[in-house]
Amino acid sequence: MRRARPVSVVFPLFLLLAVVASAARPAEKIPVTSSSQKALSSFLDGRRLFDNLRLTDAIPYFEKAIREDGKFALAHLFLAQSAGTAKTFFDEMRKAEETSGGASRAEQLMIKGFDAGANARPGVQLEMYQDLVKEYPEDERAQMLVGTAYMAQQEFPQAVEHLKKAIAIAPDFAPAYNQLGYALRSLERYDESEATFKKYTELLPTDPNPFDSYAELLLKMGRFDESIAQYGKALEVNPHFANSFTGIAACLMYQNKHDEALAETKKEMDAARNPGETRLALFTRAVVHMDRGDAEGALKEIGGELAIAEKLKDAGSMSADRAAMANILLEEGKADEALAQFKQSNDIIQRSSLGADVKAANALFHHANVARVMIRKGDLASARTETEALRQEAEKRQSKNQMRLAHELNGLIALEQKDYAGAIAELKQANQQDPRVLYNIALASQASGKTDDARSYAKWAAQFNGLPFLNYAYVRVKAEKLLAAL
Repeated sequence: MRRARPVSVVFPLFLLLAVVASAARPAEKIPVTSSSQKALSSFLDGRRLFDNLRLTDAIPYFEKAIREDGKFALAHLFLAQSAGTAKTFFDEMRKAEETSGGASRAEQLMIKGFDAGANARPGVQLEMYQDLVKEYPEDERAQMLVGTAYMAQQEFPQAVEHLKKAIAIAPDFAPAYNQLGYALRSLERYDESEATFKKYTELLPTDPNPFDSYAELLLKMGRFDESIAQYGKALEVNPHFANSFTGIAACLMYQNKHDEALAETKKEMDAARNPGETRLALFTRAVVHMDRGDAEGALKEIGGELAIAEKLKDAGSMSADRAAMANILLEEGKADEALAQFKQSNDIIQRSSLGADVKAANALFHHANVARVMIRKGDLASARTETEALRQEAEKRQSKNQMRLAHELNGLIALEQKDYAGAIAELKQANQQDPRVLYNIALASQASGKTDDARSYAKWAAQFNGLPFLNYAYVRVKAEKLLAAL
């Protein structure tokens, strides 16, 4: 896996080699500033776990490092990235920024870059990490950092280039193989991806994540029984590795074994060690319900997530849960109820103690949410207004992902107007990693008489085979039926 249902719109970042500031190290490797050798030792232990996405296991080590050195900026950053809840994520990011003044320029670039990505400024993030690589081109973690930033923008060839550089610098640097496997998978270079993930399992045979990542590739390829076997190996190594339960549930769901998938998520809930893992299990259950057409069941599971977030007073998670409920309601044609939930979602953030950048980013996505509702209500003029507000801000933020979202909305508007050529042109500039976009291209192609294109996109949507997420659950079965009819 890369990261299970992240609390912010970013990819996990695998940061750079840690040393005490006073220690002498080769200039080609990036230093990390800590005043305590004990803190450094705990940090390194945590980072080894973090590198291989054993996030929950890593948390106590980062917490210990911070107890030894409260101004250890990167320890706060790593703890933020390991967080199971949005509240912890934002609290630790704030502390990382507050303590970064005593850190090196490289560490400051890392922290500021991650913050930019978390607040919907991926272009700024990428520029900072490119500066980092210019200064430290022989640091494998720096190369991987830039590679993952390119992945976040869906610029996969560039990601592959930098991830291969990381491996050339350090051939046994296992985390780079993980990220490279995913980048190759996104380019549908499946044979290369499989070889890369197999190498990853050889490098770390006693860690769960290599088996989990290889299983996710097999899931993507529709090799469900083989995928389940690899997920099983991950759980043999670590019975608490939450994402492997989710992956098995996905394999079962895509074989239309929904009851068995729900039984797997029950195991996930029983194995959960913290609220974040419990919320992941509940979210997976919601997707399973939605995939088989049970919107009420899905809403109930998201309601369980919301109850946990409310108990923790976790504004970010509460907002995300309200938005998920809104999208389910909108999918069911309940536009007014959806709009009310979207408004609550945004209001929670705007009334919270979260920073101005977080609030601005959330307000930006609220334009997209309102636009979707207006399209469903047939108010295309309002939908255009909201979409244009999103587009203009996306340009300012240098955010390709938000520009893709604006193209998707314009495509949906064109589809409503039966401008099928316009819809196809816009939707093909939208997120091609979203099966809902692919399904809508198939619909527009069918309506315009392009049967071959419709069949191709319907198949792509129907067989997307990603880890459980709601956008796929909305359209998977519909895409299967469309494909069968073409």
